[in-house]
Parts: sequence; C-alpha cells; structure tokens
Amino acid sequence: QVQLVESGGGLVQPGGSLRLSCAASGRAFSSYVMGWFRQAPGKEREFVAAISRGGSTTYYADSVKGRFTISRDNAKDTVYLQMNSLKPEDTALYYCAAADKGPTSRNKYQYDYWGQGTQVTVSS
Repeated sequence: QVQLVESGGGLVQPGGSLRLSCAASGRAFSSYVMGWFRQAPGKEREFVAAISRGGSTTYYADSVKGRFTISRDNAKDTVYLQMNSLKPEDTALYYCAAADKGPTSRNKYQYDYWGQGTQVTVSS
C-alpha cells in the first residue's frame, strides 16, 4: 500500500506557472505507475498526465499537452506536475494517483491509491 500527499497548489494569474508535488510513502514507489487527475466543481474527475514506473513513458490529456510536464524522482519517492501557461479552465482540485498493476494508463479506474488533492485556481 502507498500513501500520497499532494502540495504546491494555489492561486495564480492566467499565463502563470505552478509546480505540484506528490510525496509517496509505503511500498516501493518505483513499482507504481503514477498519474495526475483533476476535478472541477460539477464535473467528473478527468485524466491530466501519467508516467511509467521508470519515467520513460508519459501521457497527457490533449487539453494540457505542451503546457504541462509530468516527471518523477524515484530516489525521492515524488512525482511532479509542472504547469505552465495556465488558463482559467485549468482551475480544479488536482489529485495524485498510483497504479499497482498494468501499463501506464489514462484510465482513472486503473489507479488504486489516491491523495486528498490540492486546489489550483487560475484567476485574475
């Protein structure tokens, strides 16, 4: 089992940047596929980005491609989401998630463990 704690959210103006972090504790971090998801009020939780166990493969939602970058540091048991050129529509609660089995995936139902989320608000 793994516990996940997100940090780094906040209020930022359109066009600004934020870096989210997700610290993991418990079982070997490098054995998990990691993902970021987000949920805006009244909407379903949606995929943002995912990274393979070794970090060589990454996937992005079309809406964030070219603006967001997912990375991981297995020595620090941490996954990151660098968010640039933020837009008001990026406003949401951002969740970190870990998948115990299977390949790198965009499917939220494949993920077994979830953090509590960190709020990102993009507004002038």
